[in-house]
Amino acid sequence: MSSRTLLRLILLVQALAALGIGAAGVRWLGLNGWQAAALGLGSVALVRLAINANNFLMAARAASPTPPEHRITPGAALKMYWEEFSTSMLTTSWHMPRARARTRMYPGSTAPPVLLVHGYGCNSGYWAHLAPRLDAARISHATLDLEPLTGDIDGYAARMEEAAQRLCAQAGAAQLIVVAHSMGGLAARAWMRTHGVGRVARLITLGTPHHGTCLAAFGLGINAGQMRRMGVAGPECAWLNALAGGEAPEVRARIVSLYSHHDNIIAPQTSSELPGARNLALGGVGHVALGRNPRVLDMVMSEIEAVRSDSGNPTAMHHQHGVN
Repeated sequence: MSSRTLLRLILLVQALAALGIGAAGVRWLGLNGWQAAALGLGSVALVRLAINANNFLMAARAASPTPPEHRITPGAALKMYWEEFSTSMLTTSWHMPRARARTRMYPGSTAPPVLLVHGYGCNSGYWAHLAPRLDAARISHATLDLEPLTGDIDGYAARMEEAAQRLCAQAGAAQLIVVAHSMGGLAARAWMRTHGVGRVARLITLGTPHHGTCLAAFGLGINAGQMRRMGVAGPECAWLNALAGGEAPEVRARIVSLYSHHDNIIAPQTSSELPGARNLALGGVGHVALGRNPRVLDMVMSEIEAVRSDSGNPTAMHHQHGVN
């Protein structure tokens, strides 16, 4: 089953639940139509709100220490929570149920084309906010859907290779940039392990659990198991260790890991720090919101523009900016 189909089924269940609650309100509470609709929709929204709150609570139990420069006020925390909730609602209820992989070409563009890779349980609709930025900059790009939904992360390599070959051929480019969210960053690293890194000018990961996440224990599928981490200071799973063991320094030099110290899915949050890569940390942004938050999108576009102006040596820009 595809993510798109699953999300549509979930939306159907939510709609039926809202109708049932509304009908009960009419029968037992004497509500009128508008009041019943508000009760039904509000109840579903409250459940979704509670799920988001629970994610933050579980992530807090396994959280890594937040550096002083990234700590936030209670007001900023509420703003972050609302951004994460609203982004999750918008993404899972509108963008992803309607999404299909697409390619957008801009002949004459001087930037390498960009391949957008979504994370666990998502699809190409996750990039509904970054894609318009790429369009405005006239940067060729493509999205893809990683399937099966709960499959082996290594199994996504063939799909990524096909998408990368096609995008480079259509753009007439020797190299591309990969922007990947969450599990997509691990899929990209697994793809590079299998097919090499010659085609990759830069891999930009957003909230990727490079060392696993404790919350993966609650996920379903082979891919969830491959992202598990046992406790804050506990070991990574064998798959993550094998992935890291197969990467040379020149591979890590092509990776930029952007992450939030308040990620509500990746815990500990410093799991996104990848030795040898360029690690960019910020605070006050949730996991799903990494694909919508203006600060994050500005940083991603800045990294893409930096590759455009680079001389072509993948390690040159890495040393120019330094490694965190």
